[in-house]
Amino acid sequence: MGGFINSVEPEKAVLVGVSSQDQTLLQVEEYLEELAFLLETAGAIPVKRFIQKLDSPNSRTFIGSGKLEEIKQFVKAHEIDIAVFDDELSPSQVRNIEKELEIRALDRTNLILDIFAHRAKTAYAKTQVELAQYEYLLPRLAGMWTHLERQRGGIGLRGPGETEIETDRRIIRMKIALLKDQLEKIDKQMITQRKNRGKMVRVALVGYTNVGKSTLMNLLSKSEVFAENKLFATLDATVRKVVIGNLPFLLSDTVGFIRKLPHHLVESFKSTLDEVREADLLLHVVDISHTGFEEQISVVNQTLQEIKAGDKPTVVVFNKTDAYNYIKKDEDDLSPVLRENLSLEELENSWMAKNNSPSLFISALKKQNIEELRRLLYEKVREIHITRYPYDDFLF
Repeated sequence: MGGFINSVEPEKAVLVGVSSQDQTLLQVEEYLEELAFLLETAGAIPVKRFIQKLDSPNSRTFIGSGKLEEIKQFVKAHEIDIAVFDDELSPSQVRNIEKELEIRALDRTNLILDIFAHRAKTAYAKTQVELAQYEYLLPRLAGMWTHLERQRGGIGLRGPGETEIETDRRIIRMKIALLKDQLEKIDKQMITQRKNRGKMVRVALVGYTNVGKSTLMNLLSKSEVFAENKLFATLDATVRKVVIGNLPFLLSDTVGFIRKLPHHLVESFKSTLDEVREADLLLHVVDISHTGFEEQISVVNQTLQEIKAGDKPTVVVFNKTDAYNYIKKDEDDLSPVLRENLSLEELENSWMAKNNSPSLFISALKKQNIEELRRLLYEKVREIHITRYPYDDFLF
């Protein structure tokens, strides 16, 4: 796969995006901003961004020949190591781009997989990532020819007249089958574990990557879950018992969602996402300080629909209010943009609260409005518990 994480010298990269009918120039700029963050998370240095306006991507090289030549000149002049494209490339596009630029070409999916491979800590997460990598690699063998290490001896493995690529395809299919079998066994163990958790209400933290879910998990559960300002800091679902007042419930922190997340990657992380699917209540955490937070909300809602969890009771938790700036322009639109922080009361009466109900505004980092979140959580969990176990009312 990408394979540039943890290299001795950080690799230098150019970022490439296409503005088309489906993606406005403003959107592409924002997507490349996120791509740069992904690259930094992977340990590479984003040096320059290239955007081309096209009605549709070029079938041969994704971008036009003129733009490719411009990138080629920059690559040579600045000793660039990799070109990273914001959209998925076909095997032939990768081959053609690499031939022209004489450096490696990666797409967004390949980059995400590389980060996932580095982030995976448990045997389960590593198996999930490996499966996603092989499923990504299989249709690309002919285009990106990289000879695979033979884990089984070559003698007697190859059929009459079978090419090297066909042999490697067979090896990969066997590995995919083996990994799926391993995951199925772990899935059964995890289903048993979830059943053994008893009748406690289950709450899952969901949201775009890097919105502060793990920080919030630490606050509510008084535990130390790994949290940092990087994408995909959490791959494994972490479950903690939380008690508010006299009411215990289970809180889980899950892998962050991201736009353009490949379907096979969602499939590979099926069991991690089962924590979301089997939850009684979702806390949808939103980074309100991010300029594109509305689109991030849409991406999360869309992913929840994909994994059949879109109809669950949900509380939208707007996080990072301490870093949120409200952008206001005068009516004539000629004066400078004014930035002003809104008070908690103004936020609670804003369109954000009206369009996302029930919702709450907090700062996990500054521990602002956390008691109100605890109170709301208590109410919601209590409602679910009483509905499900009416004879347990003595708890309250």
